[in-house]
This record gives sequence, C-alpha cells and structure tokens, in this order.
Amino acid sequence: MIPVCALADIRPGEAVRVDGDPPISVFNVDGELYAIDDTCTHQDASLADGWLEGCLIECPLHASCFDLRTGQPTGPPAKVPVRTHEVVVQDGHVYVLAVAVPVTT
Repeated sequence: MIPVCALADIRPGEAVRVDGDPPISVFNVDGELYAIDDTCTHQDASLADGWLEGCLIECPLHASCFDLRTGQPTGPPAKVPVRTHEVVVQDGHVYVLAVAVPVTT
C-alpha cells in the first residue's frame, strides 16, 4: 500500500498527487475517493492540476477528459486510458493499492 495522506487532507473537489513511478493522483468526488495514474496519456501533464467536474478530470494542457471510475478518455485528443487504482481508507489515512509496472528489457 502506498500512503497518501490523512483523509481530512483531501477535501471534496480536490486532488492529491503522490510522487512515484508512476505518479498517482487521488481525487475526492463528494466523499468518494478515486485514484488514477497522474500523467495524461496524450501529453506529459499532471492530471491533479486539471479541472474536476463530477467523476471527470480534464487535463490542463489540451482538455482531454478521463473518467475517474474507469480511466477511459471521454474524447480526443487522448485515446489511451489511464490506469485506475484501488483506494483504501484505514484509521483515517488514505492509501493506494498500486499495481507494479512490469519491467521490460
């Protein structure tokens, strides 16, 4: 589990970015927490810096939107989804269960 922050530190409508490989963002949508890979699949931009509307996050560079529940883009220019991750709240702290990315040689 990757520690993120205290639950109280992610207010509704906000996001927290966790540096890592890859970086992950956790979003609070009206009390529901969602985690996705932080980098837009269209171009290198932090989705945590985007605009949150319901369960959609809009990339701050070229307005690609991703569904936080599925990671799927809702339209161009992004065509590739971002990975989603399970969020766990334990003892008032938020954690992400991230899947390791296989190393290819």
